[in-house]
Amino acid sequence: MAVAGALALPLGDLDLLRRRVRALAEDRPAVYRMLDPTGRVVYVGKAKQLRARLISYFRASYPEDKGARILHATDDIQWDYMPSEFAALLGELRQIRRFRPVFNVRMNRARRLGFIKVSGGAAPKIYVGSTVGNEEVRHYGPFVGAARLEESVKILNDLLGLRDCTLNLPIAYQEQGDLFAGEQRAACLRYELGTCTGPCAGFVTEAEYLRRAAQATDFIEVRDLAPLDRVIQEMTKASEKEHFERASWWRDRFETLTWLLSACTRAHAALESLSFVYTDPGTYGDDRAYVIRRGTVRATAPAPHTPIEIEAFRPLVAEHFGDDGDPGPIPPSAIDETLLVLSWFRRKPAALKRTVPIDEWLKRHAPRETGC
Repeated sequence: MAVAGALALPLGDLDLLRRRVRALAEDRPAVYRMLDPTGRVVYVGKAKQLRARLISYFRASYPEDKGARILHATDDIQWDYMPSEFAALLGELRQIRRFRPVFNVRMNRARRLGFIKVSGGAAPKIYVGSTVGNEEVRHYGPFVGAARLEESVKILNDLLGLRDCTLNLPIAYQEQGDLFAGEQRAACLRYELGTCTGPCAGFVTEAEYLRRAAQATDFIEVRDLAPLDRVIQEMTKASEKEHFERASWWRDRFETLTWLLSACTRAHAALESLSFVYTDPGTYGDDRAYVIRRGTVRATAPAPHTPIEIEAFRPLVAEHFGDDGDPGPIPPSAIDETLLVLSWFRRKPAALKRTVPIDEWLKRHAPRETGC
């Protein structure tokens, strides 16, 4: 089967590369880079056993196997040995972020997890997505169950009258009335249905729209339950008037928003649980200690064992003690690392036994008071 864009001939001397790998590569954890003839990194990978992993590329069938296609674009292979599989995973991620290799981008799998996103701009938009946006977009999560998440965010938007239109739609608030000539018309039917305040057509003031957007964000951050309170009030009112069909309609929204609130609480708790000192045993005795805060590695050093080593490592741990446990967004630049750490400890339950909460680690290794 033909592969679009496949190279007819390899760009490098594959026989020479194979001999070099067989002679020099060791079966130990590593991060490796594939370079094209110009020296550009075209692919970054990680291996628990480097030699075996690299040799597998030369056994792959071209052009059917993606490994063979990468190898055909490769002129040189470089690698860095790592203390462990975890270190290799972390190193791979950071080198991908640094070099942005073309094959890594092309071959990334779609995410199975979703995020609630809050855009910047004149009229913030709250929506669901699986890709990572720019620094102006706030990301909350991660969440499982994209369909239910989208439904929940839609109901939150409808309840508060927030827009769900394209991000590049021009915004004109009520106080900008001089921009309108003739009859004002919203860009979609949601305004007519009462589920959007119409920031595209001057039907709402900027202050009012931003107040509603802040209320939605506070709900996602589990700071304010006002949207849920309103649903409860409307449901109760309908029941008291014996409008049972309407009460049932509001009850469905109550259940959906309750699920969203629980999902946001769980997502925050999951991140907070990933705050500890993790001792990772090295494959060849090169043990490492990692200070992890909300799922990102803040510092690392050789695992301390002696009193002097512990004292030297202590400032790295103390620097991240008392960090704000704010249920706020995840910085876009940290999302991939957070997902990596989350996946590692889910797949490796035994690794959690080698973790100590930051405050507990500091108490265990508090400096001893000395007498005068």
